[in-house]
Amino acid sequence: MVKIQLRKNDPVVVIRGKDKGKTGKVLKLFPETNRVIVERINFVKHFVKADRSRNVQGGVMEKEAPIAVSNVMLYCAECAQGVRARTKRLEDGSKIRLCHRCETLIEKQK
Repeated sequence: MVKIQLRKNDPVVVIRGKDKGKTGKVLKLFPETNRVIVERINFVKHFVKADRSRNVQGGVMEKEAPIAVSNVMLYCAECAQGVRARTKRLEDGSKIRLCHRCETLIEKQK
């Protein structure tokens, strides 16, 4: 099992698949299967059966499905493209992530 370098709320860009080129933020991580759920990416149809006891209306819903970590890259707003992250240790001992190309700080989108 490989450690996933992404974090929740990280901006990412899809580099492979039907949603190639789209960007979104990471909603959920699944490290045991190396997959992530990205906001507004990889929509699948989910069929819901009506249940009157729980007051649920049936129909077709769309929801985000997990996508492989190898198919997304961290997005740098300065470079406006997917980049690799580099870590740098500060004097106080904390670590920050930098863009490998332009060396700007990669912050979480809020």
